[in-house]
Amino acid sequence: MEQTGCSAEELEAFALRVIGDSMSPEFEDGHIIIVDPGHPLVNGAYVVIEQDDEFFFGQYKRRGERQWLHHLNPAFDDIELRAGFTVKGVITQRSSRRRRDIKHYEYPMMP
Repeated sequence: MEQTGCSAEELEAFALRVIGDSMSPEFEDGHIIIVDPGHPLVNGAYVVIEQDDEFFFGQYKRRGERQWLHHLNPAFDDIELRAGFTVKGVITQRSSRRRRDIKHYEYPMMP
């Protein structure tokens, strides 16, 4: 796993809108996710990564040397992560237009 260095501005959390249903039912189309680029990558975390100049959202999985991005919707295949992928951030919150849909995600701080 490689992660490029970040400037102070790049360590600020940012919001993205979920498009599609690859992470359904946990993350539905239209949900807003908060991405924290300063949070350490841990097995099982929901993440945004960049690989081959494309951005992906999924659940980070690692077993031994194998690393992949898992989609919660079984209609979508997992994505094998190769050397050189970049972690853009870990998802720490999800929300939608309904207040009851706000959810916070907590992960261990140590990988």
